[in-house]
Amino acid sequence: QMQLQESGGASVQAGGTLRLSCRFSGHNNRPICMAWFRQAPGKEREPVAAIDRYDSTTYMNSVKGRFTISKDSAKNTLYLQMNNLKPDDAAMYYCAASPVNPPWPPEEGRFRYWGQGTQVTVSS
Repeated sequence: QMQLQESGGASVQAGGTLRLSCRFSGHNNRPICMAWFRQAPGKEREPVAAIDRYDSTTYMNSVKGRFTISKDSAKNTLYLQMNNLKPDDAAMYYCAASPVNPPWPPEEGRFRYWGQGTQVTVSS
């Protein structure tokens, strides 16, 4: 089993910055792929960014150039740096871990472990 716990969600104004963190433990702490997903009210959960064990990253088009996914293996923590936030970025953000490296965009079913989520609110 693997446990994931997100933090860092908050309410910010458009143009603001947040950094989400996801502390992970268990399952030898070496997932093949980790990702951030988000879900806004009334919408399906969607992948935002992913990073594999070689630190190769991929992003959804609408966040490219604004968001950066990274991980600190020594601290067992996944990050999502979010700059120039827009109202459309408001959502519950989830981190997830997969024992495989799915192609982009990754299907939710490929991720075995999920955190509880952290809320991001962006006001215009």
